[in-house]
Amino acid sequence: MVARQEKFPAPAAAHGVCLLALVWLSGCASMATVLQAKADGGGTTVAYSVTSDQAYDISMAIFRWEGSDAIEEHKSQGYMLTSWTQTVAGAFVEKIDGDSAKVTVVTQRKSPTRLVTDLTEGTFHNLFAKSVEIVKSGKPLPITRPETSDGAGKPRK
Repeated sequence: MVARQEKFPAPAAAHGVCLLALVWLSGCASMATVLQAKADGGGTTVAYSVTSDQAYDISMAIFRWEGSDAIEEHKSQGYMLTSWTQTVAGAFVEKIDGDSAKVTVVTQRKSPTRLVTDLTEGTFHNLFAKSVEIVKSGKPLPITRPETSDGAGKPRK
């Protein structure tokens, strides 16, 4: 008698593939996960001595300096979202009073297996602080990112 060979994968192997796919998909960051992280209190928040309009413009400039993809603007709601090859991010501007605003930035790797983040929250705020100095001196924001005292903002090659 000849044994019949099954043409279907063994159940354990099929379950392993499904489990791996589920883990992979559940860890992917998106614009929606950035919004959820902010709603959950995530991100890094700093108060600055600039108007909320200036804070919004500075945030836009930083995302551009860092080479982000298209920036999704929600100015009336005080936030913007963007992405890079490996990162998604959002900047959220809240008016404190006429001359100051609170800025929260949330950055997330698109995939937990990515080793590099295109923009960190610390770099964002270092560049923001430098930008406040520029704006307060009466100069316009530059087209290319300024260098900061800690080395953040060095031009990319």
